[in-house]
Amino acid sequence: MSDHTSRIGSPLYVIGHRNPDTDAICSAIGNAEYLRTHGYPNARAARCGELLPRTAWVLERAGVPVPEYISDVAPTAGDICTRNVISIAPGDTFLMAYNLMKQHNFDSIPVVDAEGKLHGILRFLDLLNLLMPSNMTDMSVRTVVACLSNIAKTLDATSITSAPLSEHDHEIILLVGASSEPTIRTRLSIFKSKGIAGKLLVICGDRPNVQLYAIEAGVRALVITADVHPASDLVEIANERGVTILSTKWDTASVGKLILCSRRVSDVVQRECVTFDESVPLAAIQSTAAHKRQDIFPVVNSHTQKVTGLISKNDLVDPPRLRVALVDHNELGQAVNGIEEAEIVEVMDHHRIGAQITSRDPIRFVIEPLGATSTLVARRFYHRDLQPSPGTAICLAAGILSDTLNLTSPTSTDMDRKMLEWLTGLTGINAESFTHEFFSIGSVFGPGADASAIVNMDRKRFEEPDGKISLSQVEEVGLFGFHDMRRQLEEELGRIVDAEKCRLACLLITDVLKHDSLLLAAGDKEVIEAIEYERIDDTLFSAQSVVSRKKQLFPAIARALRSVR
Repeated sequence: MSDHTSRIGSPLYVIGHRNPDTDAICSAIGNAEYLRTHGYPNARAARCGELLPRTAWVLERAGVPVPEYISDVAPTAGDICTRNVISIAPGDTFLMAYNLMKQHNFDSIPVVDAEGKLHGILRFLDLLNLLMPSNMTDMSVRTVVACLSNIAKTLDATSITSAPLSEHDHEIILLVGASSEPTIRTRLSIFKSKGIAGKLLVICGDRPNVQLYAIEAGVRALVITADVHPASDLVEIANERGVTILSTKWDTASVGKLILCSRRVSDVVQRECVTFDESVPLAAIQSTAAHKRQDIFPVVNSHTQKVTGLISKNDLVDPPRLRVALVDHNELGQAVNGIEEAEIVEVMDHHRIGAQITSRDPIRFVIEPLGATSTLVARRFYHRDLQPSPGTAICLAAGILSDTLNLTSPTSTDMDRKMLEWLTGLTGINAESFTHEFFSIGSVFGPGADASAIVNMDRKRFEEPDGKISLSQVEEVGLFGFHDMRRQLEEELGRIVDAEKCRLACLLITDVLKHDSLLLAAGDKEVIEAIEYERIDDTLFSAQSVVSRKKQLFPAIARALRSVR
């Protein structure tokens, strides 16, 4: 299933990092549009975190829908199951189940009722219990529990009498009318004296007298073989006595066997079976299935209780995985949950190379020292003389403007300038006014602000040889509300240090108009002491001209870590 041709119809999720910023969202939207025209028609933009208010403003202005939220890309039962479920109904017969299982080479098959709800599982070996009784006596061997309607279907028989065929199961005793006429007559009399002649189903060929004896005895049904049709007077008597007459092409010996195949499968269904909800992760499925003797596992929707798919043990050997294309990150700690179990198709990023993410097959892995991942995506269109849709062009421009602070960040390059000029030409937006509007959207330090939300809205974790670090950044037009929230923000950084065992957790508060920042830090006191920025007090620094977490803050913090090993 990892072959691209065989999986061309399955979704490809284009997704940025956790706590996504505008560049992560917008580059996902742009790259998904590009990929839809270049071999991945089902590419979809996705996100693994909530939108920032500024990003929401961009999407609204561009007229682009919010990308789908995905919290985990590890395969679930709903992802790996076979959706086109072949099943049988509880009322189906042995012959129907047998033919279906032989046709598809099934050892087991789900039994599903008319509402789509699971009745149980039928194993091929269970069918044998319908053919032979558990107690081998003369009466048990010749007795079958079935309805006349199913018997007629199994024999491909025609009802000659007027009464409708019963749909309800009854205990039916088989009697083959192949003996001499006196013997048959005697046996019928014995059954009648015992009061069970009404349970008899008599099988005979072109023997009018035997047919008459059976009708007169008041048997439940008479099956006449070899396409023989009885005389009209016999049919009339049968109608009067309430005896059903069936005519079939099969011979007597075949009819005796086939009637046993008319029993309903509901009698031998394994009702106690393991099922999985659609949301159960692959690892849990594999762990459970390994210790069960079941061959198949129905997948059930927890809300409707209906069977939506089927998993076999063979499906768990090399299960299909969700396909993802990563943008604006390439480190395991920043990726969507479950990325280790997904199939990574490509990576497009402008950050450092992380060492944790791996792939089974060779993939496109593009990392360049540019100001924004949106620049990389825009260049894909540009180099192929393609124009993104108007909404996507606005998004890509916004990704570049936000990540480069309208090309004023030290991370900006000539390629960023070239792509931004091209995109603004396509969209007609003014970069300067757009940037001002963008950063003026809702200060994070406004009334009702939450410290946890502020610290986590754009936070990245890094695992360095000298310890874990957490770096958050918010961008503001002025820093008026920061000091009122400082204590809560510092407490939240301390909580991250404790919960994630980080040596340091920092929040960079950037003034996009002045191109300066404040840095608030929590964690190892020696590391904080080694931070090279101008100290305001024990945990607050003035980081003049520092606006880039990637190119300025991260290297400085890494140096502080190394200095106090």
